[in-house]
Amino acid sequence: MKAAFISSQPENISRVYGEERIQKLKERTDLYPEIITPENMDSAPLGDLEILFSTWGMICLNEQQLDQMKSLKAVFYAAGATDSFCRPLLRRGIKVVSAWKANAIPVAEFTVAQIILSLKNYFRLSSRMTGPEMWRAQDAGCGAYGETVALLGAGAISQYVQKLLQTYRLNVLVIPSHPERRTVSLEEAFRTAKVISNHLPDRDDNAGVLNGKLFSSMRPDAVFINTGRGRQVNESDLCDVLEKRPDLTALLDVTWPEPPAPDSRLYKLPNVHLTPHIAGSLNDELKRMADFILADFQRFLAGEPLLYEVHESMLLTAQKS
Repeated sequence: MKAAFISSQPENISRVYGEERIQKLKERTDLYPEIITPENMDSAPLGDLEILFSTWGMICLNEQQLDQMKSLKAVFYAAGATDSFCRPLLRRGIKVVSAWKANAIPVAEFTVAQIILSLKNYFRLSSRMTGPEMWRAQDAGCGAYGETVALLGAGAISQYVQKLLQTYRLNVLVIPSHPERRTVSLEEAFRTAKVISNHLPDRDDNAGVLNGKLFSSMRPDAVFINTGRGRQVNESDLCDVLEKRPDLTALLDVTWPEPPAPDSRLYKLPNVHLTPHIAGSLNDELKRMADFILADFQRFLAGEPLLYEVHESMLLTAQKS
């Protein structure tokens, strides 16, 4: 099959796929020797291509370009959400395959690590260890046995966090993003959980939904973790509460905007721990996304059902929740 890599950020192709995986695709396809970019697209053999491979930087093909790609059968995307480019493809019956489940794995692993450390009160204790007089463990946290953890959202990341937490004796509350599907409200989750972890989907109706009223209701010494999206948090409210409640801790891998503005209180508050959006796939973890894509491409060649095909009903729900 005639295939090509396509991306407006061609440097990401080698970062994600690596030479070994690119070589495998050369053996399985008639691979166009250049990465197709917006700059060279006019000279590429668009009409011959049956398969496109991409990752971050996938081009949203316009109708004129798609008209030229009369042989295109599928796009294999070694990254997460596809909302920015996939709808024109789906309307034409072109399959879209995404590695969104692969990208959920490191986020879930990162989240579980933070949950377990939070239950030991690790973040507060480590930040105050400035001398031997602070070497005491009377407020070392409740530990990871019998406590309540709340996961906001029920998508792929939340599901994998639930799976990883099964090895611990914890009471895990799951709060779906759609209110009508909840058996536990957001209010109850914030009131009862020792650790609250945000995995809500990045929809407009979720913007600012995590507000000061919820943060104020948190239990003493509770922890809020955000590896979801920054805009779901009313950060001004969060900072106000954290200033009044030094017992609370916020672990923020995402903010709104990213990075926070230079004068943001998030940099100054001692009970805020910031990381620069590192929970998702990085470095060696990027290759897992390519492996998911290559595995589904092999199924495509064999005429087998695809595991990671994207459908219209999934957009802005499963992939980002």
